[in-house]
Amino acid sequence: TEEVNAKIKINSDEEISKILKACADDFKIFRKTSFEVRKNLALTIAGILERNKKRYAEVITKEMGKPIKQSLYEVEKCSWLCRVLAENAEAWLKEEEIKTREYKKSYVIFQPLGVVLGIMPWNFPFWQVFRFALPALIAGNTCLLKHSNTTPLCSSEIERIFMQAAKENNLPENIFRKIIAKHDSVAKVIKSELIKGVSLTGSVEAGSKIAEVAGKSIKKVVLELGGSDPFIILEDAELEKAAEIAVKSRMQNSGQSCIAAKRIIAAYSIADELKELIIREIKKLRVGNPMLESTDIGALANRNQLEIAESMIKDAREKGAEIEHGCRKIFEKGYFIEPGLISNLSEDMRVLREELFAPIACFIVARDENEAIEIANASDFGLGASIFSGNTEKAEKLAREIEAGMVYINAMVSSHPLLPFGGIKNSGIGRELGKFGIREFINLKTIAVK
Repeated sequence: TEEVNAKIKINSDEEISKILKACADDFKIFRKTSFEVRKNLALTIAGILERNKKRYAEVITKEMGKPIKQSLYEVEKCSWLCRVLAENAEAWLKEEEIKTREYKKSYVIFQPLGVVLGIMPWNFPFWQVFRFALPALIAGNTCLLKHSNTTPLCSSEIERIFMQAAKENNLPENIFRKIIAKHDSVAKVIKSELIKGVSLTGSVEAGSKIAEVAGKSIKKVVLELGGSDPFIILEDAELEKAAEIAVKSRMQNSGQSCIAAKRIIAAYSIADELKELIIREIKKLRVGNPMLESTDIGALANRNQLEIAESMIKDAREKGAEIEHGCRKIFEKGYFIEPGLISNLSEDMRVLREELFAPIACFIVARDENEAIEIANASDFGLGASIFSGNTEKAEKLAREIEAGMVYINAMVSSHPLLPFGGIKNSGIGRELGKFGIREFINLKTIAVK
């Protein structure tokens, strides 16, 4: 709507220091709680999310333009994560015996570190926060959230959820707090001796800066820095299904997803047919008011995102790319782009070198499977990838050759509560979710008895 939703006060450095100290003080109490207590906390949070999901979804859509049906799913997914952790986290954090000849008894225990700082983005303003915070909390840490200043209302709602759940379980109120801060204040927070780890989801530039500051203070970091995910479709794939899922993957969240199918790589023999099927799927998408259940594509999050997308499309066009469909601003008011497809691409174009956060797919033709893998790996990013083929055995072999943290076969890349999520190269370091994610912000302590 381009209208002001609210005016939010930035926290002063003094206010931030008080909040951080409160989190650190309450960690001393929270770290000693049993798993049963933390399990009940997670289940309480799940209940709050489920009871109020419509209101939370409306806040998400109002702040960053996500279609309301996707906002509802995002809140529901957060609740799902709570229940998965309540069911599985105790086993994931159970001490493990390691038999040795030299010691009568030797084993590893998993203990919390302290206050973990989460620096989170606007594109999935609930899910990204819960994905970082719930595993950290259920492991016994406390959390401090510095959310994107695009979504401060979501930040406030999330803090209220955690504080309400803590109160209902007779836990300290500062196990999860949020701050509204400028970038220079965040650097000071990271340097504080009270911060024991940092989880960032954001740009490569932001990740590099945060890692530098954290590294100087010897702080553990987990970085999820986006991607340019390849979506390989081989000649033996079920083309209509592959086209449908490729478009769904690329256009989710109005194209503002790090794990979207940004580069569709098609085998030469099926390229023309596949391109037409993809354009047909794109044309089905309804663009408009994201508060309507019928809307598939909402507005981009802000003017800056629109201007970046337009400049990247212009760059591609000027360097010889072909606009197969869409790719233009629509509507006089709001930051809307018509979903589109670009082909005839070259490596010097920004749409292939950078992360395009807009409902625009890039279409690339490969001579054979080997070239498809070469194209997939010709990126500074390495987050996720998809391979579509009628021969899953062959696809699994090809998956081992792709430089990425995750490869999904005959499915779009997603973040599942039971599976580790994260990438390599410029897509980041560390993992979130599942058994491996919950062990990122812990002290893996060896105990050996002679």
